[in-house]
Amino acid sequence: MAIKRTAKAGIHRTLVLPTLLLGLLSAGAAQAANGVCERIVVTGNPQYPPILWVDPADDKHLTGAAVELLDMALEGTGVKAEVLNVGPWSRAQEEVRSGRVDMLAGAFLTRERLGFMDYVYPPYVEVPSVLFVKRGEVFPYSGWDDLRDKKGSTLLNNSYGMAFDTFSRDHLQIDKVSSIEQSFQTLVRGRVDYVIYERYQGLALAQQLGIEGELEILEGSLINEQLYYTLSHNSACNSPQLRAILAQNMQDLTSKGEPRRLLEKYRELWAGQFAPDPGSITEEPLAE
Repeated sequence: MAIKRTAKAGIHRTLVLPTLLLGLLSAGAAQAANGVCERIVVTGNPQYPPILWVDPADDKHLTGAAVELLDMALEGTGVKAEVLNVGPWSRAQEEVRSGRVDMLAGAFLTRERLGFMDYVYPPYVEVPSVLFVKRGEVFPYSGWDDLRDKKGSTLLNNSYGMAFDTFSRDHLQIDKVSSIEQSFQTLVRGRVDYVIYERYQGLALAQQLGIEGELEILEGSLINEQLYYTLSHNSACNSPQLRAILAQNMQDLTSKGEPRRLLEKYRELWAGQFAPDPGSITEEPLAE
């Protein structure tokens, strides 16, 4: 089955050329090496609306609630964030691990990631993840054990919390692919039994692909995890002073409900990209 698309709806691929990316990142590294961090390079999952997605006006950058919230957290510091689209989520994590990128604009807490990143507390949103199934092909589900004889798909290097990650590694068959679009394609074509992904991000991407009517969410499959900003251990901008300021400002912003407000704002902006163009709608004359 082919997945239909609108003219505006194609999932963006890796659009940042390596040489261009290297130039952008080198500039940030040079200024940090001189002891001044006026620009912090950030990236994240480009398929994560309304938190993050590729900026339709500039495919080398990301936009979304996490970008505006980070700008608010950096107010008064003199540090400006540049949120780059470096490609798939797996590539984004590797860029931060190496220190070529300073920061992730959203990550769940895992033991492995603690080895190469500092987490900024508090987290700014709780993200529910669920099991998506093809409509009409719901199977009995009372817990993770019911997935042992099923085949799943998800995004490469994505985490759903340490408990599920450990269980799935030891007991489940889950194909890990570079884009969640590919996971949904295999699901609607009947090649896997379920896709695990973040609930609201999955629904938003299904809307973009025009397949929301083809999917159902498995009852009781909810997994809640907290989403954090993170700083690479290898970033020259990662200092106790910056981490303290970010933590204090994030505490103030979350207590005021700013993340929830921004999520609603960007959910509407995302959906607006796929609304019909009023100029393209013509009224048919009533039959006489």
